[in-house]
Amino acid sequence: MSTQRQMVVAVSDCPARLVPSGTKIMIPKDTFVTITQALGGNYTVAVNGNMARVDGTDAGNLGLKPEKLEFDENKTDTILEDQVWQALKSIFDPEIPVNLVDLGLIYKVAIDQNNKTVAIEMTLTAPGCGMGPVLVSDIKYRVAKVPNVEQVDVELVFDPPWSRDMMSDEAKLETGMFF
Repeated sequence: MSTQRQMVVAVSDCPARLVPSGTKIMIPKDTFVTITQALGGNYTVAVNGNMARVDGTDAGNLGLKPEKLEFDENKTDTILEDQVWQALKSIFDPEIPVNLVDLGLIYKVAIDQNNKTVAIEMTLTAPGCGMGPVLVSDIKYRVAKVPNVEQVDVELVFDPPWSRDMMSDEAKLETGMFF
């Protein structure tokens, strides 16, 4: 979808998160929303005078084609680290159409199998980035969809500071920063 505004009506209750706080809200069925941006499978919408993010996996609630986040079958009761990374790679920066892993924003993933918890250390492209709470919320939402994950903790860290050198070559090419 382009960034051209589109008005839709929620066909069922739709979970969303306020921008920039990341506070969870529910967009009730039959509510008119204006899609202001669609990047990386997620939607930024204007609803009742607020801006909110709708995860692409919930787009069906807005009458749009939902993004599928599917994992290979896990025949154990453990959290598989590759599935956590798969979920993280499905999360895109709201302003740059590149996933958080390729942007170099994810510093550490630690899995506690006993407590079914995933702890993630991440940074932002700039310490004052107003979208930090939204990105944290996106990570918690998507990683919680990984089989056997019961809790996701995200810590924002700024040491070391992010630089474009942390980006994958693909991300540098996508953003025109490969030089």
